[in-house]
Amino acid sequence: MARLRYWINTSLDGFIADAEGRFDWTEPDADLHAFFNDQERQLGTHLYGRRLFEMMRYWETALDIPDRPEVEAEYAHIWQAADKVVYSRTLTEVDTARTELAGGFDVDDVRRRKEEAERDLSIGGADLAAQALRAGVVDEVGLVVHPVVVGGGTPALPAGLRLDLALLEERRLSAGVVHLRYRVRR
Repeated sequence: MARLRYWINTSLDGFIADAEGRFDWTEPDADLHAFFNDQERQLGTHLYGRRLFEMMRYWETALDIPDRPEVEAEYAHIWQAADKVVYSRTLTEVDTARTELAGGFDVDDVRRRKEEAERDLSIGGADLAAQALRAGVVDEVGLVVHPVVVGGGTPALPAGLRLDLALLEERRLSAGVVHLRYRVRR
C-alpha cells in the first residue's frame, strides 16, 4: 500500500502562514527547490484543499514563462506529471490536466486511493491535512522548518491532536532550513 505523506513548510514556532496569510519566508533558493523536486518525484498523486490547489495551479503554465530557472522548470514537469485530486465544496470545475474534483474530505476515498496507488500520495492544505491526520490516514509527516518566528497564523499541525511519531530523517538544508521526517506510529 502506498503511503500518504503530509509535508509542509513551517516557521520555527509551527505556522505555515503568518497572521496576515503571508508565507514569503518559505521562498526556496535553488538548493531547497532541488530538495523539493527530489521529494515530489516520489509521488504519484497530490490531494489538495482548494486554497492550496489554487496556489499550486501556477505550475500548470509555469513553463510558458521565458528564462525559467532549470530547477523551477524541472518542478513544473514533475507537478504536471502527477495526478491531482482537489477536495472542495465550492469549486465546480478544475482547469488543470490530470486533476479530479472531489467534494469534501472522504476518509474511505483516501484509504481506497492509498490501496490502489502504485506510488506515494501527498496531502496538502491545512484544513484537509488536519482532517486526514485526525482520521489516522497520514503515514508520514515531514516538516521543513524555516529559521523564522512569525508569532501566529495558520498552524502546521492541528491543535488538540496527539500524534506519536518516529523520526526517520533529519537533514540540514540551505539557509538554515531543517527537514524533519517522521513516521506516524499506529
